[in-house]
Amino acid sequence: MTPKLPPPDPSRSPLTGWTRAHWEAVADRLLDALVPYATPGWARYCLPGRASCSGGASDGLEGYARSFLLASFRIAGAGGHVDRRLTERYARGLTTGTDRRSDEAWPLISERSQPMVEAASIVIGLHETRRWIWDGLEQAVQQRVVDWLSGTIGKRTHDNNWRLFQVVCEQFLASVGAAYRQSDIDGGLDRIEDWYVGDGWYTDGTGRNFDHYNGWALHLYPLLWARIAGDRADPARVARYRDRLRRFLAGYQHFFGADGAPVHQGRSLTYRFAAVAPVWLGALTDSTPLPPGRTRRLASGVLRHFTEHEVPDGRGLLTLGWYGPFLPVAQRYSGPASPYWAAKGFLGLLLPADHPVWTARELPLPVEESDQYVALPAPGWLLHGTRADGIVRLLNHGSDHATPDLADDPHYVKFGYSSRTAPQTAPHARAALLDGHLALVAADGTASRRTVIHPLGVTRSRAASWHAARLPGDGTGYRIETTALPYGGWEVRVHRVEAPAGVTVREGGHAVAGARPPVAEAGDGWALVRRDDGLTSAVAGLYGWCGGHVARHTNANAFGPCSAVPYLTSAPHPGGHSVHVTLVALSGSAVAAAVLRQVATAEVVDGTVVIRFADGTELRA
Repeated sequence: MTPKLPPPDPSRSPLTGWTRAHWEAVADRLLDALVPYATPGWARYCLPGRASCSGGASDGLEGYARSFLLASFRIAGAGGHVDRRLTERYARGLTTGTDRRSDEAWPLISERSQPMVEAASIVIGLHETRRWIWDGLEQAVQQRVVDWLSGTIGKRTHDNNWRLFQVVCEQFLASVGAAYRQSDIDGGLDRIEDWYVGDGWYTDGTGRNFDHYNGWALHLYPLLWARIAGDRADPARVARYRDRLRRFLAGYQHFFGADGAPVHQGRSLTYRFAAVAPVWLGALTDSTPLPPGRTRRLASGVLRHFTEHEVPDGRGLLTLGWYGPFLPVAQRYSGPASPYWAAKGFLGLLLPADHPVWTARELPLPVEESDQYVALPAPGWLLHGTRADGIVRLLNHGSDHATPDLADDPHYVKFGYSSRTAPQTAPHARAALLDGHLALVAADGTASRRTVIHPLGVTRSRAASWHAARLPGDGTGYRIETTALPYGGWEVRVHRVEAPAGVTVREGGHAVAGARPPVAEAGDGWALVRRDDGLTSAVAGLYGWCGGHVARHTNANAFGPCSAVPYLTSAPHPGGHSVHVTLVALSGSAVAAAVLRQVATAEVVDGTVVIRFADGTELRA
């Protein structure tokens, strides 16, 4: 059931129609829908769905903590003028959850345990609603809350964004006069310095782990820590965080399609509109290069996009998935209440109603004004947006979320992601290694994986990287170098491939998914798939290819139950080195096979690949 929304405001919001009242309506719907799933003492919300690896008690705490985060933004943003039952039930939950005699008692916080994550949401909620909840608790209850939160002191965390959960928890303890360790706070904040790679980008722990956590965790918690710390916060440290957020948002505004959809890349995508948390944070902390009208247009566009795709669902709940339920988009740590980290996307409610971000006239996104080519050298990405269809594509030559020898997660290792497509992530389709992937394929059909990505450089006109392709039973790492060149609505991929004799080379385009099977066409050296609304994914072999094919799967993709991938194959490899040039298309309107086969040509001249488009444009790699 779509939340009952106020009428649109075409004067103030000519692009989305949405206002602050729409945000409040969605927040209220989400909070009201949780009531039937609360335990009698309001300490846990036991939602239907697959349990996480942490167990039911932790999942129930997660339901309380993450929805409390949403409730806190709603309560504080309204100056406490909300239905008093909302405030009462979260206050009651604190009383019950910290009572060790209660059947609803929260699990204790131990090292690297899920309750540490949820404690961070609770302390942010307590800080923002201090006047209406914390200050009204009996002293004995306050002490029980302190005792429970004190479980974070001195504990080991996972060495990634989890370090920041301990930081905010202990800073809240300090703010209420309780015991804490300054060394834990300083140590966590110092640790993220090791992960900062420039231009507003952190890797989430050691390695090249770039994704939405950069915004909804690694920028978010340090500046929320500063709100809790107040005058205790080091001004130089806070200024550094604000500057980094400003730099990040300059590029991040390009991650969203004209329809409001974020680029579908990385883990924990079931948090959905949490993707706009750093956008609101920039306005909240005066750390944004975006004008107020663009901030609201971007954020409202995302929330409206999901509500139009039946998020929340007919019960008013957020499910494990992207649009509808889809478990492969989630991780083992994701339980039925995990999607409620989407609450972070409502951070803008902390801004007063008369703030310019709520009152200014909406301004268009960059992709609504012109084609965009945005280089992000720190994560190794090139963003490519096209005004004609509003699609944003991410050309990935830097993020792999890799183990020492293998990058295996389809949310990270594909050559391309976009705002209109998702990778094939269900096990049966994931194992095929087709979409967004170049593979060496042995005679038995075994395909090589893309291992650790080594960036070679990113500019506005190209991105390049190499990786070692490994085949089972063959200890050799065959070097594959790839350069991606976007042009108009196209992307050209130039591969220099090292391979053993007898294998074939194979490359797939974007997977297209929907409610009905996409139309498929293929011929010698080309293939395309097209959805009913015209969204088309296509590949054409410009050099080094001979076969064109389409693979179909069901229940493999977050965008719908029926999906298909166009892909190319080569002749048997003679061994040694070869060059393969692929024209990759992802278009919001239908691409005719005849156009696909005639749009460009490629040849190798003195070691340089020369690509010539039908309009006379020439690219070289």
